[in-house]
Amino acid sequence: MTGRATEGGTGDGIEGGAEGGAEGTAGGGAEGGSEAATGTAAGAGGSAWAPLREPVFRALWLATLAGNAGTWMQTVGAQWMVVHEPDAATWVSLVQTATTAPVLLFALPAGALADALDRRRLLLAVQGSLFLIATGLTALAWLDHLPPPLLLIFTFLLGCGQALTLPSWQAVIPEVVRHDQLPAASALGAVNTNLARSAGPAVAGLLVAHFGSGTVFALNALSFLVFAVALLRWRRPAPPPVRRPEHFGSALRAGGRYVRYSPVIRRILGRVLLFVLPGSVVWGLLPLVASEELGMGASGYGVLLAALGVGAIAGALLMPRARRLLRTDQMIVGSGLVYGAALLVTALVPNRFAVVPALVAAGLAWMMLVSRMNAAMQLALPNWVRARALAIYQLVFAGGQALGAFGWGQVASAFGLRHTFGLAAASLLAGLLTVRLWPVHTHEEEDHSPAVFWAEPHLMLQPHLNDGPVLVTAVFRVPEGNAAAFEGAMRRVAGSRRRTGATQWGLFRDGADPGSFVEVYLVPTWEEHLRQHEGRLTGDDERAEERAIALAEGPPEVRHLLPSGAEAKHSD
Repeated sequence: MTGRATEGGTGDGIEGGAEGGAEGTAGGGAEGGSEAATGTAAGAGGSAWAPLREPVFRALWLATLAGNAGTWMQTVGAQWMVVHEPDAATWVSLVQTATTAPVLLFALPAGALADALDRRRLLLAVQGSLFLIATGLTALAWLDHLPPPLLLIFTFLLGCGQALTLPSWQAVIPEVVRHDQLPAASALGAVNTNLARSAGPAVAGLLVAHFGSGTVFALNALSFLVFAVALLRWRRPAPPPVRRPEHFGSALRAGGRYVRYSPVIRRILGRVLLFVLPGSVVWGLLPLVASEELGMGASGYGVLLAALGVGAIAGALLMPRARRLLRTDQMIVGSGLVYGAALLVTALVPNRFAVVPALVAAGLAWMMLVSRMNAAMQLALPNWVRARALAIYQLVFAGGQALGAFGWGQVASAFGLRHTFGLAAASLLAGLLTVRLWPVHTHEEEDHSPAVFWAEPHLMLQPHLNDGPVLVTAVFRVPEGNAAAFEGAMRRVAGSRRRTGATQWGLFRDGADPGSFVEVYLVPTWEEHLRQHEGRLTGDDERAEERAIALAEGPPEVRHLLPSGAEAKHSD
């Protein structure tokens, strides 16, 4: 199986899905009063294993564990098939590239699909396709008709399944656990990945040695069926009906626009990148540390990977307590200091009895920071754009790992492993100096559930959905004493407008009538503006608008200005 847990439509429209719909706890409203309160709620909601008490989450989590183990077994089997080929190093590296490249290429389109289609049905379709691909790969391996180029093609196709699965799976999690259990669910995702990373390669090595690569390919194919059965047993509530399927291109642009104009999301992505870029040195160069610095063979490399996995599991167990005791920025600094210290030990103390405990600490720090940022993303996103924004998160995470591993590999070739790990540690610690300058405030008390509070527009002209751009104006009467406070309140409104569809926004004051303020914003099409009316706005957007209106003399006078050349017809 490919990428079911992580550490971290076409033509005229996309059928199905739920624009702005919320299934139960999806998206989550305000369940607490502050970040500290939400940390307490997470603790009160149960232990680190509390989400596993939810039957649907437990079944999907166990199926994901089997699938992630299958992914690691698949990778080992594929790499072993090419180790005896001429230029084996190139073929081995190409197997890894074929596995990860689809995530970088297709994460954003996959996120748009996951937001537009029914996520359960999309996951089922992907698992069925992956089962057929993996079955074909197994048959060719058993028949000994699998040359390296064909192996890479199958590996790439399985990687495409990973790219399609990741955003949907991440977006499904808030639908199957309570809002206050999301941080623990995110930590369990990291535990899942690290358990699979620890067990999968070891089991695959034994199976490949005794039965050949075809056997692990068959087990990976079976894992897709396991996940499909878990999905079939989940009776997902029917999402609210969608009036209009969202066009694929506009869906991609809307996802990028939301992330661009969401300060919380940008800070989370930036912090992930500042951690993953230097932190990826471990994942990229650990085999060389085992062989060249510590004189350990393949089994020793497995011990080092297991140390990272043990640390990650310990981090998951400590996560609820850490959330109660530490603010987000304190957790970022603490995790960064521990991980940086582990890198320094690896660089300066070439002794396995020192490096193994250091890697346990590194696994703990990596899990705590990555799962904290993942949970913060889940909590900060409304349902209508969740999968697209999580796809961008995956793109940043996977891209940072890929670029970091490549870059540190070049540095190691030029200056050696010790200097490379030392430089990575220094880079990581330097990034921590920016925490005070760019803090991460997750605002978990905000309400991201859908809120339909705008009145339906009543026009004498009925525009076509594709007509645009549309210029919306709102005229406010504001007492002189409230002018400064009103301008401050409208800055929050500006973010809401831009996140939900506006490409340009401005607030103007009438020179001849200082009490008249005019808000102006431009939306690409009439359809895009209707989506603002019908579910993209959230409870927090509503409160921001209410605060601005409270400072005015009443609700604004709203007008919709259409293109003069647009084909519009008089309404009946």
